[in-house]
Amino acid sequence: MDMMKKILIYCVSALSLASCSLLDPGDVENPNVSEEDFLKSPKAMKTWVNGANRNFAIAIGRYSELMEILSDNYYNTYTAGSKVFDGPTLLYTDSDVTALQRYVGSIREDAEYGLAVVASADAETTNAQKFNLLYLKGYSYLLAGEYFVALPSESGGEVVPWREHLSLAISAFEEALRLAEPADQKALANTLIARAYYRLGDKADAVKYSDAALSSSGDFAWMVEFDGENGLFSGIQEFLSGTYGTAYQPLPRLDFLDPKYFKKTSLDARPICIAKAEEPYLIKAEAAISDGDIAGAKNILLTLLNLVGSRPAEAGVNDQVDGDFSGGSKVYPEGSDYRVAASPDDTLRTGLVLDRKAPNLISVPYISGTSVTSEMISAASTADDLLELVYLMRQEIFIAEGRRVTDLGIRLPLCEVEAANVKNGSEYTTAQIPPFIPLGGGMDDFTIDEATRTVVIAHDMNKIIVQNKATSYVAPFSE
Repeated sequence: MDMMKKILIYCVSALSLASCSLLDPGDVENPNVSEEDFLKSPKAMKTWVNGANRNFAIAIGRYSELMEILSDNYYNTYTAGSKVFDGPTLLYTDSDVTALQRYVGSIREDAEYGLAVVASADAETTNAQKFNLLYLKGYSYLLAGEYFVALPSESGGEVVPWREHLSLAISAFEEALRLAEPADQKALANTLIARAYYRLGDKADAVKYSDAALSSSGDFAWMVEFDGENGLFSGIQEFLSGTYGTAYQPLPRLDFLDPKYFKKTSLDARPICIAKAEEPYLIKAEAAISDGDIAGAKNILLTLLNLVGSRPAEAGVNDQVDGDFSGGSKVYPEGSDYRVAASPDDTLRTGLVLDRKAPNLISVPYISGTSVTSEMISAASTADDLLELVYLMRQEIFIAEGRRVTDLGIRLPLCEVEAANVKNGSEYTTAQIPPFIPLGGGMDDFTIDEATRTVVIAHDMNKIIVQNKATSYVAPFSE
């Protein structure tokens, strides 16, 4: 999108927040506004940041929507949205792959233009606004580094592998950290740096920045906001409880966490969390396990469990949609009397499925929740047992946030358009799907026995992650 189109869109976005002087509700819109006019207008940076945040929110909603069905978390029961990601089938010709890549470039360019051009033109630019754009810039590189095999790192540039994007993300987040003032800004920047170092397998720096994040705030949660009054809903909310009803169904062992983005009114636009204090604890626990410090890892996880237990839950959520559990060819459990096993070799557990039929209302945690208990942590007798619990907690805590595919080692290919326009593009047109990932929708498979009220999931992907921890695909501290 060219810059003038973005300026007009961002002014319209800002109008709903009463912050754009070029489009005052009491005046006639000027259709001939130029870039120069925009840059000379009062509050130009405020307008630009509002627009950049709106673009970022749309992108995060879309990533969450598509990455959740790409993982074992959700199955797309309807035809709306991608059906092939559930396979997983990831082709460089897929329009969804192209859209996800374009979001990366768009977020980066929004941030760079704001920092290089708008900040110079608007004398009222604040450090908080610069911090905002810097973390968006870093997040664009983080998306590239976590989800793709390779992408260009600049407009018109050559394609570079994912590790380079994570290094660029760290640099941008470190620059943001130097401007951070409130504790939650410091916690955000430090957590995102730790997250990038974690994916790179740099245990020392991942733990260092995790400690710094928790020193700033032990319970922060940074949310991307949406706006139901102005029709801005996240892509994933529309599939969980919005326009498409309950088109996404959770793996039965995750039923108690769904829908994270509920609608209690037609205008209820739920935020998406992109960073929270739970992550530094998870990083530190995994690092301790890799160091052989089982007792230390258990203590960290018990502290984390207390944090998760303190997080809010929304009571009185009506999830009584007709056909909610029909799932097309899949029948899903519909009562709390069902017991669920994570695989054919695992024991059956209670408490994972909620009663949703009328007149029942449900309670859903909307920042973090987990089925892991202190007894389960204490009973873990080996490093692998404890590591499996870490990955179960990661799955549950980050559900519906689009994070699971990174733990599974899946990466998107470079899209067709980009591959055709850069000289090294053809090297990266194949997705990374680790050989241990069940294909043909296998990650979503389970059997249900109505007579015994039991559900057995075909593949425990947390156990599979641990079994393959020595590979380059997963468990970055175990390679």
